[in-house]
Amino acid sequence: MAETLRPPPQGWQPLIARALAALATEVVPAANIWRAEAERAASLQALGRLLDLVVLWNQRVDLTAARDPEELVDLYLADALVLSSGAYEQRQSWFDVGSGAGAPGLVLQLLRPELELTLIEPRAKRVAFLRTAIGQLGLGSKLVAGRSDSLGANGCDVAVSRATFPPEQWLVEGARLARRGVWVLLARGTTPSLAGWQLAREIDYEWPLTRVSRRALRFEPSAPDEAVGSRSGGS
Repeated sequence: MAETLRPPPQGWQPLIARALAALATEVVPAANIWRAEAERAASLQALGRLLDLVVLWNQRVDLTAARDPEELVDLYLADALVLSSGAYEQRQSWFDVGSGAGAPGLVLQLLRPELELTLIEPRAKRVAFLRTAIGQLGLGSKLVAGRSDSLGANGCDVAVSRATFPPEQWLVEGARLARRGVWVLLARGTTPSLAGWQLAREIDYEWPLTRVSRRALRFEPSAPDEAVGSRSGGS
């Protein structure tokens, strides 16, 4: 538990601005996320409130292993920005499996409020945090207090999970849950594979403040009949 984690003296916005500037490249162009400056400002202010809430709860609940404000900003913002740039359709339904402290799901919802996002988390203390964050930030996210294997197949358009399963296992479970796409987030390691699904997009990037290498892999059905078969057979 990162008991010494505190907000930066100057507030979150300077760190968020640094991270955003580093990520606002061809990989994550800001124009793909915000249509107006007012939207950008509102979502980044809300991100600061979320980070304050994380730090507050982390004093009594083991929410994050982040050791300093820079690492916390990277943890919440970077992956969510990459995913947001890959949210192709406004009304897609997304599952964030093993949401934990809300990275990347809560930030993805802040960046793309039009997404129909469901956070799935079995641990009671983290469920309590997620419920509080959704309420205080006025988000439209749904919350399922349970494991993903309690959910039926084909329940969302897109599924993502961060560090909840080994990559190969997550691809199988994500393909069971999702109809159109599965995002696999990696720090390192080989690219997983699954019959009936193909690698549709690969994004290599770094967490901008701590320089941690990341990969975001989007898998999509390669053939509808094969993909349905792999989903129904997943764990």
